[in-house]
Amino acid sequence: MNRADIIRNVSDGTGLTRAEVSGVFEGVLKTIESELARGGTVELRRFGTFRCVRRAARTAVNPRTGQPIKVKARTIPAFKPSPRLRQAVSKVKL
Repeated sequence: MNRADIIRNVSDGTGLTRAEVSGVFEGVLKTIESELARGGTVELRRFGTFRCVRRAARTAVNPRTGQPIKVKARTIPAFKPSPRLRQAVSKVKL
């Protein structure tokens, strides 16, 4: 499922136009992005929590050459699913 599929499904389920749903969806994504950019967290009850985590500097290996590479420390976004979401996904058979 991609962005267009989500917008279409929400539009079909709510009766809102796709343009309206798209605007709201973009607003939600921008809000999450801006909060994470400030170093904050976004908690969506019964879904999960978005937060920033710090990755320490490390030495990696270039798989092609076998040479060590220094990787700088960085901050990345992370998502922790809620127990309800984990339970729902655990029923999926892959």
